[in-house]
Amino acid sequence: MNKKKVYPFYFVLGALALYTVLFVVPSIIGIGYSFTNWSAYSDDLKFVWLDNFKLIFSAEEDYMDIISNTLKFTAVTTVLKNVLGLALALLLTKSIRFLNFHRGIMFMPSVLSTLIIGMIFKSILDPANGLLNTFLRSAGLGFLAGKWLVTSELAFGSVMAVDIWRGTGYIMTILIAGILSISLTYYEAAGIDGANGFQKFRYITLPLIMPTLATTTVLNVIYGLKVFDMIYALTNGGPGRTTTEVLYTAVFKRFGTGQYAAGTALSSVMFLFMAVVGVFMIRVMTKGEVAE
Repeated sequence: MNKKKVYPFYFVLGALALYTVLFVVPSIIGIGYSFTNWSAYSDDLKFVWLDNFKLIFSAEEDYMDIISNTLKFTAVTTVLKNVLGLALALLLTKSIRFLNFHRGIMFMPSVLSTLIIGMIFKSILDPANGLLNTFLRSAGLGFLAGKWLVTSELAFGSVMAVDIWRGTGYIMTILIAGILSISLTYYEAAGIDGANGFQKFRYITLPLIMPTLATTTVLNVIYGLKVFDMIYALTNGGPGRTTTEVLYTAVFKRFGTGQYAAGTALSSVMFLFMAVVGVFMIRVMTKGEVAE
């Protein structure tokens, strides 16, 4: 009879101690600093309690616009990545020629560095000499050419479009795995009962991939809340003060200007958002799971 291997208690204790030292303690220290006046301009460190958080949620600064941008970016990119990823997954689980080639092409953008993608698209979307506007003008569609990253009307939408292009293939791959795990007997039985393609999707595919959709939604939400490099490479939060500014670019700038307490306070708000939204999304998306 095989016996379960029991690891000595000191192994577990050592792992917990290491996790505490490397992750828990720095997090607590960081949260603690958010209640101080820590900055590069003064050696007199003292507690200011909730003053930093009051400033974040007041009308005196642009922090509420920054939080709003972060939530908007998260919501829009999460929905569109899931919708487009699911559409591609459904298409690329059919019997079409060069199936693996098409899957590889769709997945390729997610393999590239986000920072590199941002730099490439910054040149593509350049209003004067960018590839996109040059193509539109040469095709006689100059009226569609725009100042994609330098106007407040177009910048945020352009950034989200680039990020959706980058991440959809990754979501598609996860959803393909979920769809292929569904037994074909369900579809065969539904076909015998006279179900059409849409009914098979609604009553078989969608319910059975809900756990997979829950996973992709949580991954997208977490990524959206902590997005940094894409924004930094494309617009650095501009044009203007906060057109495309998100929480992590704001944290980066606060630390870059020596406003350490404000940066840690924003990081604490970010952590709270991620914890609350993550738990909420997991509960909502897994509530109606269907077991095979």
